[in-house]
Amino acid sequence: MKVEFAPLNIPLARRLQTAAVLHWLLSFLLFAQVCLGIIVFLIIYNYWFLYLPYLTWLYFDWQTPEQGGRRSEWVRNWAIWRYFKDYFPIHLIKTWDLDPSHNYIFGFHPHGVLVVGAFGNFCTNYSAFKELFPGFTSYLHVLPYWFRCPLFREYLMSSGPVSVSKKSVCHVLSKEGGGNISVIVLGGAEESLDAHPGKFTLFIRQRKGFVKIALTHGAYLVPVFSFGENELFKQVSNPEGSWLRNVQEKLQKIMGFALPLFHARGIFQYNFGLIPYRKPIHTVVGRPIPVRQTLNPTSEQIEELHQTYMEELRKLFEEHKGKYGIPENETLIFR
Repeated sequence: MKVEFAPLNIPLARRLQTAAVLHWLLSFLLFAQVCLGIIVFLIIYNYWFLYLPYLTWLYFDWQTPEQGGRRSEWVRNWAIWRYFKDYFPIHLIKTWDLDPSHNYIFGFHPHGVLVVGAFGNFCTNYSAFKELFPGFTSYLHVLPYWFRCPLFREYLMSSGPVSVSKKSVCHVLSKEGGGNISVIVLGGAEESLDAHPGKFTLFIRQRKGFVKIALTHGAYLVPVFSFGENELFKQVSNPEGSWLRNVQEKLQKIMGFALPLFHARGIFQYNFGLIPYRKPIHTVVGRPIPVRQTLNPTSEQIEELHQTYMEELRKLFEEHKGKYGIPENETLIFR
C-alpha cells in the first residue's frame, strides 16, 4: 500500500485544526488515565499535603455531575474549540423554533465512534447554538464513568457535560420556567460498535427510559440527527456473531462502555492513524414533540410516545438525507 503523506505547505490554520482535534482525542483516550496515575503517584510517595485536600474536596463534590455540573465559560471559549469545529467542519441546523418556557430532551443520533458532533455543538461556545436557540442552556449527558476519574472530571465538567444518570437528567429538566435542554446520545456505547461509514443502525427500540422521564417532567422531545457522524472513522470489521463483536459486547457489559477498534488518518500521512477524517458534520435539530406532564405514566403511554418519537426521527432523516449525499435507497435501521 502506497503511503500518502501530508504536503509540507499546509496552511497554519489547518495545522492548528489538526492540533485541536489531537488535543480533544488525547483528552478522552489518555488524559483520564494520566490523571488517575497522578493521584496514585501522590499516594504511593505520600504527598499527603497534595492528595488529602483534593480527596476531601472530592468527597463533598462527588454529586456535582448529577446536579448540573460546573461549566466554565472561560474553558468553553478557548480558541482551540474554534479550530476543533472548523477541522471537520461541524454545523448545527435548526428546523423549528423552540419555546424557552419549556424544557427539552434532545435525542442525539447516531452515537458514532466518539460523539464528535454532540461535543462540538453543545460543549463549546463556537457552534451556532446560542444564535439558533437563544435563552437555552444545553447539557450533554455522558457516562458516569468519566466523572469517577479524579482531576479529569474537573476538566470534563468545565466544558459542560454532566452525568447521564436518571438523577442528573431529572435535575436538568426540573428547572422552573424552562430553558434547559438535556442532550442524550440514546444509542449509547452499544451503538458505537455499529458506527461504520455508510451505516445507519440506531439502537433505539429498547431505549424507553428517556420517554418516561419526558412524561414525568413534561419535557418536550426533539429528535436530532448528526449527518456525517459515522464517516469520521473506520472500524475493524465486527459483524454480529463474530468473535471480535462477542468480545466487545462482553467487555461492554463488564466495564459499562464499548471499545470499538477504530482508525482513520495520521498527523503526517493520510493512510492510517487515530485522527478522524475531515468529513463535514451536519447536526440537524428536528421538530419538537409536545409532551403533557404525567407523573405516573402507564406502559401504554410510554409506548405510544416512544413510537411517535421513532416516527419523527425517521421523518427527519428522510427529509434531509438528500442534502448530505445519502442515497435515496438508504434508510434508518432501528434495533
